[in-house]
Amino acid sequence: MKPEAIGAREIALHVLKAVEADGAYANLALNRALEEHQPSKLDRGFATELAYGTVRTLNTLDWIISRFLQKPLAAQNIWVRNILRQGAYQLFYMDRVPPPAACNEAVELAKKYASPGTAGFVNGVLRNIIRHREEIVFPSLEEDPVGHISLKYSHPTWIVERWLDEFGIEGTIALCRANNITPPNTVRTNTLRITREALAERLEAEGLQVQKTRFAPEGLEIKGFYSLHALPSFQEGLFQVQDESSMLVAHAVNPVPRSRALDVCSAPGGKTTHLAQLMRDEGTVMALDVHPHKLELIRQNCRRLGVTSVQAVLKDARDIPGAFTEWADYVLVDAPCSGLGVLRRRPDARWRKEPAQMAALVRLQDAVLQAAARCVRPGGVLVYSTCSITHEENLGQVQNFLGRHPDFVLEDLGPFLPGGLAEPALLARGHVTMYPHVQGTDGFFIARMRRRKV
Repeated sequence: MKPEAIGAREIALHVLKAVEADGAYANLALNRALEEHQPSKLDRGFATELAYGTVRTLNTLDWIISRFLQKPLAAQNIWVRNILRQGAYQLFYMDRVPPPAACNEAVELAKKYASPGTAGFVNGVLRNIIRHREEIVFPSLEEDPVGHISLKYSHPTWIVERWLDEFGIEGTIALCRANNITPPNTVRTNTLRITREALAERLEAEGLQVQKTRFAPEGLEIKGFYSLHALPSFQEGLFQVQDESSMLVAHAVNPVPRSRALDVCSAPGGKTTHLAQLMRDEGTVMALDVHPHKLELIRQNCRRLGVTSVQAVLKDARDIPGAFTEWADYVLVDAPCSGLGVLRRRPDARWRKEPAQMAALVRLQDAVLQAAARCVRPGGVLVYSTCSITHEENLGQVQNFLGRHPDFVLEDLGPFLPGGLAEPALLARGHVTMYPHVQGTDGFFIARMRRRKV
């Protein structure tokens, strides 16, 4: 049976409800809703911005709405709560939406998803917000920097506290602002099949706007597509969806053809297939992962991209060596991490993180790194990366590792990464951190180490 046609606001409302009630990931819930209801290109964009934006600015919206309620927002019906949230998001963050339209559409949703009397309540709250929006004042930056930044730029207070210690007020505000900007869609050219220039021409012929990425030599930023998976160029395996900072990891490894590479936390295979690509698909890339269903994602990507040198193996990265002892010329540890560098790309992630998770993650990363190091042959290369920007997950982890493994040394990243990424003296230290508010990429850490020859 063909699903009921619903508007963009209603699609976004279902996503918000799924995220809150079912713990769904916003991107997966949105993809499901878009797939089910097949909205127009315009409605697809509107629903995406409304759903992602509302989730991203959740604590700001809840703080504003609560100032106009008699009872706590948490006491409202879940549909009403999210109708108010997305209504307020349109009022404060979507300049193209006339305020009366935001109110009227919220009222219609309330009539459909709540009790008859609720529509008037929703109308009253949103119109009250419109009348008094200029009177809303955030906590003082000077007197309460954590409260000001966490509410004005919508981040959890514990993250703001950490970043204030590390980056200061200006740096923290810049980082939080960058996390609230929709990131570019980037793809990595599959150079086994096509050049970047030829892929750009192909994508433009398919109706997209395309420009080269700033740092990654195979990367393209793309706009104007309805569904990437529907593009013939995607189905022909001419590119892989991947952020630019993530593309730089395989370049830091820099494996040569006919060598042995080991990617110990490899799913869904973006970096794995990139390693194979840099090796001209000559040699062996062993792709390990602890989740069987994720191994199938790696195999699917390899089939689509025409990569044959990858072998996907079920293995816990904390328990690798055995047959892999000193097996690899290159080992990549793209470690499980907090993901605090990719908050702009995962709108609900900032609300799922807890400070108590950090210690367990650091112990897990340490165990993986210790096991992976035993797989590096003397003279081989070990690259450690995360999509986080915290010291204990990144440089702190590497320094701790090197303190216990004097047979490994950091190696200059300058020959492998683009010069514009950081000053040569910084790359020469053997590690680099990228930030959304500095390089404009996802936040990422990369360290390259070499095992001394015996």
